[in-house]
Amino acid sequence: MVSEHYFFLKRIKDQSVNKFTSIVILLSVFIYSCKSVSVDTVSTVDEFEEVMKIVNPGDVITLKDGVWENSELEFYAIGTAEKPIKLTVENKGKVTLEGQSNIRISGEHLIVEGLVFRNGHTPTGEVISFKKDSENLCNNCRVTECVIDNYNPSERHDSDYWVGMYGKNNRFDHNYLVGKRNRGVTMAVRLNSTGSLENHHRIDHNYFGYRQLLGSNGGETLRIGTSHHSLKNSNTTVEDNYFEMCSGELEIISNKSCQNTFRNNTIFECKGTLTMRHGNETIVENNYLFGNGKANTGGIRIINETQTVRNNYCEGLTGYRFRSALTIMNGVPNSPINRYFQVKDSKASNNLLVNCDNIQFCAGSDAERSAVPVNTEMKNNIIYNTNKDEVFTVYDDISGINFEGNILSPNCLLPTNKGRNVSSGFEKKEITFKRVEGVLRPEGYDDIGPNSDKERPTAGNTGVSWYPNKDYTINFNTGKEIKAASGENTILEAVKSSSSGDVILLEAGGLYHQSKAVNIPHALTIKSDGDQPIITFERSSLFNIENGGSLSLEGLKISGDKCDDYAGNSVVRTSRYSMINNYKFLASDCDFVDLDVNHSFNVLRVFKNTFADSISLMNCTFDNITGHVLNLNKETEDIGIYNGENIIVENCRFNDIGGVAINLYRGGRDESTFGPILNLKSTTFNNVGNDKRNKEDSAVSLHGVQVADMNNLSFKNSKKLDMHLVVGEPVIKVRNTVFENSDGLTSNDDAYLKENVTMKRSQK
Repeated sequence: MVSEHYFFLKRIKDQSVNKFTSIVILLSVFIYSCKSVSVDTVSTVDEFEEVMKIVNPGDVITLKDGVWENSELEFYAIGTAEKPIKLTVENKGKVTLEGQSNIRISGEHLIVEGLVFRNGHTPTGEVISFKKDSENLCNNCRVTECVIDNYNPSERHDSDYWVGMYGKNNRFDHNYLVGKRNRGVTMAVRLNSTGSLENHHRIDHNYFGYRQLLGSNGGETLRIGTSHHSLKNSNTTVEDNYFEMCSGELEIISNKSCQNTFRNNTIFECKGTLTMRHGNETIVENNYLFGNGKANTGGIRIINETQTVRNNYCEGLTGYRFRSALTIMNGVPNSPINRYFQVKDSKASNNLLVNCDNIQFCAGSDAERSAVPVNTEMKNNIIYNTNKDEVFTVYDDISGINFEGNILSPNCLLPTNKGRNVSSGFEKKEITFKRVEGVLRPEGYDDIGPNSDKERPTAGNTGVSWYPNKDYTINFNTGKEIKAASGENTILEAVKSSSSGDVILLEAGGLYHQSKAVNIPHALTIKSDGDQPIITFERSSLFNIENGGSLSLEGLKISGDKCDDYAGNSVVRTSRYSMINNYKFLASDCDFVDLDVNHSFNVLRVFKNTFADSISLMNCTFDNITGHVLNLNKETEDIGIYNGENIIVENCRFNDIGGVAINLYRGGRDESTFGPILNLKSTTFNNVGNDKRNKEDSAVSLHGVQVADMNNLSFKNSKKLDMHLVVGEPVIKVRNTVFENSDGLTSNDDAYLKENVTMKRSQK
């Protein structure tokens, strides 16, 4: 049954009844409409739209169990505080909106409950929108226990939001959002109309889950406002939420408006910060930030005026510069609205920072950002790190920051200002800690850190209880073992029967030939059971990492001597099309040889709009290759987009390589992301880069790399190691490196560490 309203009207329309009967029916509808009714289950979008025409305060609309394909719902109605109108589902977890589906909510006193969006993407700019259009916003409404799970378009740089909040006095609570992969904020509070200012929204008890590195700007998980409206008041409260592995970009939470409160949230292993990017009078209190030693995990960043950061807990955060555990920025004098306002009248007090690597003052100081913090205080904080002495970095004059009552672990060095220690305001003292419910509490300092009486948000007490938590991290060697016998296309057949995490085991010393390319649809390991098997192939590529795929190769010898005689072959390539999923490519104890049937034969070939979380080459040999080994240079618009985050090359040998051994390119000056990050150690380059087609004219080319640690390298008869440093303050180290009959090291910037780098020339 849909409703008595619906069936009365349907009877008048569809049946032949006399005039008297029609009048009786219409009078019944009128009388019944004056009462609160329960609208029962609807099965189609058409039925839903019919019910919406006659819905009344207190009614409940229920979506029938099943898949609602390509369903665009407009929930527009006027309820009351006493009798809200509710849209719910027959059974939670059994109603899914898929394909190109979304919901727009507008009106007053509405409740949306239990929707699940997955297996598709929104056809508009938002999956859940708190407005019908620019004139019809949502006020006093609630969205609760809804799920958006991996609901993304196929193009990683197509932008959308998952949730757009408009209007006033709305609540978004106990929802589960996980797996956003494309450009665009996961959830945004929009202030682009007077009807959305001073909104007093509440965002609470939500689970914000895995968000992969985007490799460009536009990967925030939560944003309140934009720079254009940043001096307007939003008055939004964000509390009791759990953010887990949300690492889209530098700003995990981006505050861009005034008078917002971020209270009692847990931020767990997120590679970024809670950032007061724009706006004033922000309160950040009682939050928990856990890094667990993971790279680039960040804390709290203070910009602008009258900001309050108090009673927060930070542990195991490793980020530096803009990602440090506590960052107080420099500003731009008379800053335009979209740049950096000077820090004024702000306070950081009663915070507890344990085993965090960096606290940075006047971060971003340069010719433009020259306005140092003023009338700001750092008071009654405990900073304890027994593993690292130098936790403070000062980039400019900090005399405008008043330090008072701060306690340091005895080993920590004091911050310096213009070469002098800031001795007042700090006391070095031994403190005893006790771990209570996962948090280190300093004995005798109950007023430092978060309020222990308030429940800390976890994965278990946020989100929904009826939908399984999803792990979207890339994991190898977690599945079954599949043996592939020597022969033709046996690797392909094994892959066809595999699942994510499986291991394809090749015979020790076996001979394998692929006349067909092997598509890699999920995370797979292909490894030897002993001595190196030999793999040959015919097609233009051996392995194709498709969207969702990742590949680990262990103990293999791969030869190109049986490949078709075409230019541009490769051992491994990514999808030719945009990959919404990041991938990993790992190779250990492998030999890649005789990739020379024609020119430009590459080991790894990547395409535009693909992104590697990590590429690792360990104990590998690359010999007699006409093209490149790692050439990650397909994003050339110079807007901060790049092709790979973590690149590790260790104990490898590059011999007779026509192109570049390693080429990493990130153009532009955007500071929203972290990479590329290169670790290059104990590796030799012999006759690398000398082919006339090598446009980089280098053996190793690093353009826009943010972090590079290069140690114990040898270049012989090779082109140069070239560095073009353009982003922020890159951390570059070149140590224990020898260039023999090679072009040496070149850079546009000498702001890097160079130790024991020598040039040798043969005697003639």
